[in-house]
Amino acid sequence: MNLVIAEQRNGVINPATWEVIAAAQQIGGPVTVGVAGAAVGEVAAELSHADVGAVLVVEDPALEPYTPDGFVQAWAQVVEAERPDAVLLPHTYQARDFAPQLAARLGCGLITDCIAAKPREGAVAFVRPMFQGKFVADVVPEGPGPHFASFQIGAYRADAARRGESPAPTRAAAVTIDPAAIRQRPEPPFQESKQAIDLGQAERIVSVGRGIKAQEHLPLAQDLARALGAELAASRPICDAGWLPMDRQIGSSGQTVAPRLYLALGISGAIQHLVGMKGARTIVAINKDADAPIFEVADYGIVGDLFEVVPALIAALGE
Repeated sequence: MNLVIAEQRNGVINPATWEVIAAAQQIGGPVTVGVAGAAVGEVAAELSHADVGAVLVVEDPALEPYTPDGFVQAWAQVVEAERPDAVLLPHTYQARDFAPQLAARLGCGLITDCIAAKPREGAVAFVRPMFQGKFVADVVPEGPGPHFASFQIGAYRADAARRGESPAPTRAAAVTIDPAAIRQRPEPPFQESKQAIDLGQAERIVSVGRGIKAQEHLPLAQDLARALGAELAASRPICDAGWLPMDRQIGSSGQTVAPRLYLALGISGAIQHLVGMKGARTIVAINKDADAPIFEVADYGIVGDLFEVVPALIAALGE
């Protein structure tokens, strides 16, 4: 059995959870989805529509709001009781906060930032990027399970998770949480400021690169983002220059995204950027260089001057 640890906040499921459910279903074998919090009955009911064997409800007042100490206590008891073959999580800020400590507490290995999983000689190989996405490695964990693995956002599509013909059974997990052992409480929601955003949840993104030429040209991209109802993002050079805050950076050293639409303006397509956005449903690239690597992953490409194309797009969207 593979255990998927779902992520929710204030009763709302992180869409990345459905991506991991899709991964678990593809791996094969029984799948159990677990969700933790103070009152997660409605979340569990929503998860029960997935084609899984069961939904495990881990409830305790000490689990809301989220704390790494509380989650490690709870999930360690669940994993020891359920004894899954693998524990799968989305590679989110929250999972990165508690999963390493949880795996270490149980004496298990953790393979992070996976982009795929595939059978290999009677085992499961977890595929993850190496050297800023220049290579990928097939990692086969050794020794007895459970093995922990987190999946990069966008590695699987959320709508690829199979739904069941009837709701999966829901059952409660018996856990005992010691509130005195909770030593710290992270400030919600794992962001540098109230203005910071989680681009991983954006449905549409307009991203700018060196082709924007100067900071005073950013309003053009902002107008396009506004017309599309999209978030504005950038490649690393733009953020390094201070033209946009670092929380807007897409790539191996920034955020990983999987929106329905990703519109790249003046981005050449360095591998470090591509690993952060290649999971987008539809990629549209605008670049003067017909040989730019971004066109190799784009669904639609426009070879042209963005300062001519973007105003035309904005005008068309306004009609």
